[in-house]
Amino acid sequence: MGDVKLNSSGGGSVTLTPPSTASNYTVTLPAATSTLIDTTSTQTLTNKTLTAAGSNTVEATSGPTSTQLAGQRNKIINGAMMIDQRNAGASVTTQSGSIYTVDRWSAVASLVSKYSVQRNAGAVTPPVGFTNYLGVTSLSAYSVPSTGLYFIRQPIEGFNTADLNFGTASAKTITLSFWVYSSLTGTFGGSLNNSAENRSYPYSYTISSANTWEQKTITITGDTTGTWLVDNGAGLYVAFSFGVGTTFSGTAGSWQAGTYYSATGATSVVGTNGATFYITGVQLEKGATATPFENRLYGTELALCQRYYEIGSAYLGAYTSLPANYPTGMLTGTNFQATKRAAPTVAATTTSSSSIYTNSGNTANITTASFSQVGLVQTQSNFGSITITWTAASEL
Repeated sequence: MGDVKLNSSGGGSVTLTPPSTASNYTVTLPAATSTLIDTTSTQTLTNKTLTAAGSNTVEATSGPTSTQLAGQRNKIINGAMMIDQRNAGASVTTQSGSIYTVDRWSAVASLVSKYSVQRNAGAVTPPVGFTNYLGVTSLSAYSVPSTGLYFIRQPIEGFNTADLNFGTASAKTITLSFWVYSSLTGTFGGSLNNSAENRSYPYSYTISSANTWEQKTITITGDTTGTWLVDNGAGLYVAFSFGVGTTFSGTAGSWQAGTYYSATGATSVVGTNGATFYITGVQLEKGATATPFENRLYGTELALCQRYYEIGSAYLGAYTSLPANYPTGMLTGTNFQATKRAAPTVAATTTSSSSIYTNSGNTANITTASFSQVGLVQTQSNFGSITITWTAASEL
């Protein structure tokens, strides 16, 4: 175990340090009315429990603290890659720009079709304790130019990172941990960035064995400068790179002014046709020690994801008297399962007959909690009841 520190309400502290050898020592407290240690003598402590009275606390100065082991410590949502509302495990080929794949994880690419993303791609066995992972597969042998960008990342909402105190003298140390598996070995990279992407922390880690799950831990001192959002905007970006050009690669291990998404010299996954990169168990938490992955209930994890993206359905009854191409609206009075980060973009399609309704692109009465109308154009004058599938997106 690590050191144990007793903090006094007056500001002082006493630290108990275990021996560096394999010996066992017993610390025994005296009777309740006795003095543990005074200025004239030292007393032996046996068969007693060490406690902190009054407003004093007992705290571990190395190893995980009680605060770290509390619930809701992981600031990453869907770090175990369980939730995949958009694709239900289907493969997604990246587009130019950014596209969401497994919930909360966006895939960034400068050019189309350089890599694909799929939950449980390759059907390898996940590490013990996990059932899913995000899989990246390179679709060509591509030489990334100086300004090329290929990575996945998760934006963490500012409300959820406010306690890190980034941008102040009280900025907290954080630890990023994850499990990774790749057909390639070598030094890999990624980054942390603020919302403006003008403060960057490039990091690196080593994959030692091909096609083997390895756990990685990176401890990051909090950034004391820069602007960091503490509202419903992007408080912090966490990225894992597969190929980033020299313009956007920086020296690993420190906060820097500028825009960097990887460490200089990192391995390019998209540089090898068919190369794979799998990741799961991603956790970002306060403190200098990685704690065991925080497994949340499936329903809890889904609700966290639904703050940013949700799929639902609504029933629409039969109409027989409206003319074809009538720009009617679907009145639903639908409440979202989770309050959205901001008023979402809502779109609707029919699941039973696409020839009856087409999406007009118009929506109305949308709030963070509900919507009451989705604009649709009726393409037939007579039709039966149909089911509408809708999506509500409020991503960062």
